[in-house]
Amino acid sequence: MSTARRTRLTLVSSITGAVIVALDGTVLTVAQPTLGRELDATYAQVQWTSTGYLIAVAGLLVFAGRLGDRYGHRRIFAVGVLGFAATSAGIGLAHGIGWVIALRVAQGVCGALLQPATLGMLRAAYPPDRLGMPIALRTSAIGVAAAAGPVVGGALVAHLGWRAVFFLNVVPAVAVGVLALTDRTPEPKRNPDGVRGLDLPGACLLAVALMSLVHTLVALPEGGWTAATWLGLAAVLVVGGAFVRRERRTADPLIPAGVLRSTAVSSALGVLVTASAALFGALFVATYYLQDVLGLDPLHSALRSLPLAVMMVASAPASAVLLRRQGARRTVVAGMVLVVLGVLLMSGLDRSSSAVATGGCFLLLGAGFGTVMVTATHVIVHQASVDTAGVAGGLQQTAMNIGPALGVAAATTLMALAAPDNTTGGGGAGEGPRLAADAFLTAMRPTFAVLAAVAAVGVVLAARLPGRTALTRRSPEPPEQAAPAPDPASRV
Repeated sequence: MSTARRTRLTLVSSITGAVIVALDGTVLTVAQPTLGRELDATYAQVQWTSTGYLIAVAGLLVFAGRLGDRYGHRRIFAVGVLGFAATSAGIGLAHGIGWVIALRVAQGVCGALLQPATLGMLRAAYPPDRLGMPIALRTSAIGVAAAAGPVVGGALVAHLGWRAVFFLNVVPAVAVGVLALTDRTPEPKRNPDGVRGLDLPGACLLAVALMSLVHTLVALPEGGWTAATWLGLAAVLVVGGAFVRRERRTADPLIPAGVLRSTAVSSALGVLVTASAALFGALFVATYYLQDVLGLDPLHSALRSLPLAVMMVASAPASAVLLRRQGARRTVVAGMVLVVLGVLLMSGLDRSSSAVATGGCFLLLGAGFGTVMVTATHVIVHQASVDTAGVAGGLQQTAMNIGPALGVAAATTLMALAAPDNTTGGGGAGEGPRLAADAFLTAMRPTFAVLAAVAAVGVVLAARLPGRTALTRRSPEPPEQAAPAPDPASRV
């Protein structure tokens, strides 16, 4: 097989893996009400079909990236995507909510394995100065999946039932998994002084800290600041501190010291967290605004927000061009400014706001976030060596999981604090900020203002990213990459 064809197949596998995960999350949201009714599940049990998955993914992404760095990204990708297919089929055949939840947790483990590998494979297949467009295409595909998911999921549930949404990904997942297994091309040789061990104690500490954080953030919008959420936050601080202490003392840390000490990588991760927190916090509040204040049904609400998905898809390849011409710093600053403007303009919406006004806000958010996601991800993967690309990809995916959960938790808390007295409630636990229209608008404005401030922090962090000259300078590659010697241990 020619090098060009292998590179194209790697790109197709990376995009397909990312789309499978994105599509799974969006179609599940549509299927959950029907799933709950048919399996006679409580609201809390149905929520755990999402929460269990998120906790498993968040806790294992960095360790999964480390596995890819050690044993080969293609091998880990194959295990993850085939496991994802198997658990999807199992959920579609499950006859009880307990099995669905357990299989969703297992699916989260498989999702954690394949997600960092999609970026690690790209880093191994493309030279650093050509990573921009592959990452942009991957981001565009994720945007398409996110936009199409509710429509596809709704159609499947309406005509074939909720089980059909879990069979949707089985065939493409099996196809790319088998392709990865049958590709006998040796993986690029690793630096013998690079990834040596797996640091299992560090991996366990990080997993517990991240799982506690995600569980706390997910539970916060439903139950508020209870003893359980405070206990979860305390666990995050204690276990997180133990992880940092462990990483500083061990000779072979889970996260190589050079990765997080890089100003570019740490700043890009911060940008992704702040941008995704601002975006998803704003989307959470905007959804209730469209339905509870403007009185739109779910379909028309989705149509109002469609410019977000459209601009995410369109801005991804455009940002790759901007990245090459203007550099990461200017590109991300511009994208974060668009996010700030989009959130600020949302604070001015009211009962009489037109489709043009709301659509304009979503357009700015989509254009800004698509640009930021592509460029910040490029910086993280570009700065990593081939030996640490999996860990870098795991950190990127972790940021993209923590940010949204943080944004929704912050938005819920802010809405409760800013609401006039005696106006909260009425919706029941876990049903969001149910307020009278006037009270909702009163609370919405300061909430959007704070979320815009969060995005503004991202602007400051973006100013620390490398400029055009630093980013386009090609990083040295190991000499083995030009003509890799056969390595039976790295075959999949």
